[in-house]
Amino acid sequence: MKRYYLKTMGCQMNEHDSEVIAGILASLGYEPTDELHEADFILYNTCSVRENPERKVYGHIAAFRRLKEAKPELVIGICGCMPQQRDELENILEKLPHVDLIFGTHNIHRLPELLERAQSGERVVEVWDEAEVSPGEDHRDGLPVIRKHNVKAFVNVIYGCTNFCSYCIVPYTRGREHSRLPEMVVQEVQELARAGFKEVTLLGQNVNAYGKDLGAGITFSTLLRELHSIDGLERIRFTTSHPRDMGEDLIRAMAELPKVCEHLHLPVQAGSNRILRRMNRGYTREYYLQLVEKVRSAVPDISLTTDLIVGFPGETDEDFADTLGLVEAVRFDSAFTFIYSPRKGTPAAKMADQVPEEVKKERIYRLIDLQNQISAEHMQKLQGQELEVLVEDISSSGLVGRTRSNRQVHFAGESSLIGQLAKVRIVEASTFSLKGELVK
Repeated sequence: MKRYYLKTMGCQMNEHDSEVIAGILASLGYEPTDELHEADFILYNTCSVRENPERKVYGHIAAFRRLKEAKPELVIGICGCMPQQRDELENILEKLPHVDLIFGTHNIHRLPELLERAQSGERVVEVWDEAEVSPGEDHRDGLPVIRKHNVKAFVNVIYGCTNFCSYCIVPYTRGREHSRLPEMVVQEVQELARAGFKEVTLLGQNVNAYGKDLGAGITFSTLLRELHSIDGLERIRFTTSHPRDMGEDLIRAMAELPKVCEHLHLPVQAGSNRILRRMNRGYTREYYLQLVEKVRSAVPDISLTTDLIVGFPGETDEDFADTLGLVEAVRFDSAFTFIYSPRKGTPAAKMADQVPEEVKKERIYRLIDLQNQISAEHMQKLQGQELEVLVEDISSSGLVGRTRSNRQVHFAGESSLIGQLAKVRIVEASTFSLKGELVK
């Protein structure tokens, strides 16, 4: 039995791509291992959104040269977003000569043939600029998948992005937006529900754009309504939503469909109109605040989360103060906060007025402190409440699950509850998680 070691970096799209890769490798007779020295195939599924994950890839894989010397038949591979960038691909080829297999985001379905060629001694490099598919089709349809969980599952609904935010490399690594046919998505979710999965998370770089390339009448809100009717499915989540494309029909669907969870990830990135324009986000601070008001009016108990970037080129103290002010006004339940990282090939990387690193760090600490304070206040309000929790797993601290608002809860209980919906009373709240007790 051959073994593989698979390391996944980056977003939920990458996580699901790795689930497909794991399914393909299982069909080839491979078993997973967490021990590098046991592996016959080492594969890194990479991310290019920020510089730090890329540095880790070079550092980790450079160290595998000794493993390769001790075990010449070992195949080492890199896939995902890094190879999709021409300059990065050249760097990989030059700096990591012991890497045998390199492929990108569009040709995962070709892994069996590519791996066989690499095992025969060929250095295999196959990176497609775009997946050659017709509207609604995708090479991933029908591929085997090994899900990370048995309770909840990722389901892709749209691939790629055409927003071209000035800081973002994703349109260059994931290609243009193309939606899966609704019947393919419905069929996949039906199969998951029959297999006992209780929750699905619909994935896309911008799920709100779903259906634009499929013709009139097909939208993300119509897809949600179709999925809502599937027997056995208890919860529907989705990510990520671009504020510019979030229409009244989607807000109504969230309010009217009980299976759609009360959680919305709505990246704002900055609170300054000047910076939003430079980012090419396509909306203003005022538009975003009005959108939040509409969402909260329709779904009063909704948990709002976001992404925020500090230190974007040209960001002044006043611009950063606008971001802090927006965070205080919206009072997000939580936020993913990032220091701006220049990505070669994006317009923002060429902007002259880059912000010094020490200024970026000072700002990120202030932003994190503010958001953590707000997050803790949101969590404290849940103390004493009885919440519905989907039980996902068991750990050393007991059962682990999530509320409809996507908050993690730890509580004591029998493993037979895994995969079930349980009523849990919250007895202790921290900034990032909750402790509860099972309501009999």
